[in-house]
Amino acid sequence: MTRALVTGGGGFLGSRLVERLEAGGYDVFVARRRDYDLTRYDDAERLFEDARPELVFHLAAEVGGIGANRANPGRYWYANLMMGAHVLELARMHETRKVVIAGTVCAYPKFTPVPFREDELWNGYPEETNAPYGVAKKSVLVGAQSYREQYGLDAIFLLPANLYGPRDNFDLHTSHVIPALIRKMLESGGGDVTLWGDGSPTREFLYVDDCAEALHLAAERYDGAEPVNVGTGVETSIREVAETIAELIGFQGEIVWDTSMPNGQPRRSLDATRARELFGFEAHTSLRDGLERTIAWYREHDLAHAES
Repeated sequence: MTRALVTGGGGFLGSRLVERLEAGGYDVFVARRRDYDLTRYDDAERLFEDARPELVFHLAAEVGGIGANRANPGRYWYANLMMGAHVLELARMHETRKVVIAGTVCAYPKFTPVPFREDELWNGYPEETNAPYGVAKKSVLVGAQSYREQYGLDAIFLLPANLYGPRDNFDLHTSHVIPALIRKMLESGGGDVTLWGDGSPTREFLYVDDCAEALHLAAERYDGAEPVNVGTGVETSIREVAETIAELIGFQGEIVWDTSMPNGQPRRSLDATRARELFGFEAHTSLRDGLERTIAWYREHDLAHAES
């Protein structure tokens, strides 16, 4: 039985992955922030001593939407860089067999040809509002490749599209676009809802359970140095997402676009060819189906639960 450590294992994506690994017969050690602050080396060291993992999934991150990124650029750069560096160094020291690292689509340059291909990752600077987070994650990719070259550590790096689904973060101060839209529309009382930007930017949205499947498949089938996109290959505008959520909810108010606020990166959509060819991953949850499930979950949970 493989002993697997999942950093961020109590979180949105991590909890899904833990369930999947346990169902597959893995012995899973879940690392939660309240027990181990991975930005501190001594905490990270204690975690590896406690877990003694053969396989590590590094999912722990400090991340949020545009507003949270604008408010915390220094923290997001520092925290994500240090967590990744500590995990790689301790995996080397403990002779961990394999490390699977979750990167971010935010690492891509602001103006990347669509669909994003992994070879474009270094051809420019990320979109300004999330650049500190994206650059930190790109540094962890460099670390993974360097540790592979010097120490033989089998560290792989995946670049998931924007995640969403049940149990997402619905806190309006730190949430991403889909949970924020769902909460705003459901709590509007039939009034208008104001959204940032003009609705023109595009994103690619990956259902959280599909991402957990990709991580699992990559751990079992992929051992390469090159980063791999994980997504659906479907590009959707923020305006279209908002209108679909409004339709599914039955929202009767007006959507008002505040063009004084930033749009974020103009376009995002991934070329997912490499994931299909290298470890057989293909997303199977449509955006509409995933949104229906996410809305249903939020409707079943009161506000206090959603914020906890």
